Amino acid sequence: MDLTMLPDRYRLIFCDLWGCVHDGRAIFPGVRETLAAWKRQGRRVLFVTNAPRSADAIRAQLLRLDLDPALDDGIVTAGEAGLAAVRGRPVGFCGTVADRADLTARGLVIAGSGFSELASAGLDVGETVADYADRLAEWRASGVLMHCLNPDRIVHHMGEVMVCAGALADAYEAMGSRVIWYGKPYPAIYELALALGGSPAKDAVLAIGDGLQTDMAGAAAFGIDAVFVAGGIHAGEDARFPDGWAPVATVPGLGTSALGSA
Repeated sequence: MDLTMLPDRYRLIFCDLWGCVHDGRAIFPGVRETLAAWKRQGRRVLFVTNAPRSADAIRAQLLRLDLDPALDDGIVTAGEAGLAAVRGRPVGFCGTVADRADLTARGLVIAGSGFSELASAGLDVGETVADYADRLAEWRASGVLMHCLNPDRIVHHMGEVMVCAGALADAYEAMGSRVIWYGKPYPAIYELALALGGSPAKDAVLAIGDGLQTDMAGAAAFGIDAVFVAGGIHAGEDARFPDGWAPVATVPGLGTSALGSA
């Protein structure tokens, strides 16, 4: 499938960011041209991302990467969805200094100790789930409810693999603890994006992403078509899609025209 020549029925595109548009360091080659083609064709383009930060923070990042904001129609983040659920009451926090600054500026109230709920935005670069073993055990013993603000397990960050909040939440759930998940593949982020995109019929919506557990599983559950970007997070792996469902095409990258598999 040539992504610059999509079927006309797709009027709203939910496009993933990490692994599709950029890697945290640069916009991938050809992406700007693909986005520009969609805009010329009158399609609406929303960036739908599992980033644990606000839409404003993601916009600032895209501007630093020199991506023209005229190439999209808005940003929907897992962080915004999770923040809406916990805003106004003190919660514990797990995430980077930058995550903390962004979310507290948007209304997150962080408790010093004795919390019963925790907002998890992720891990620092270089950290692993094993580094959190003691804290996970403490939270488990206290019956802490974890709000996972980023269901991604890993991302490629400037050429390095960075562990995300989803991996920490997996480990916490495996201990028998409670987790509420926000972002893809869960329906709330899709409902929000659909409303922001003008609430078209689902057969007019196309999701584009590189995550099997997130982008593809979410599109399948929400009942929309999808294009799988094979050169992203699962590069070199055999893609396995939800039973009875398949993407309308598979491409190497968002900026690459290629034949897809229906």
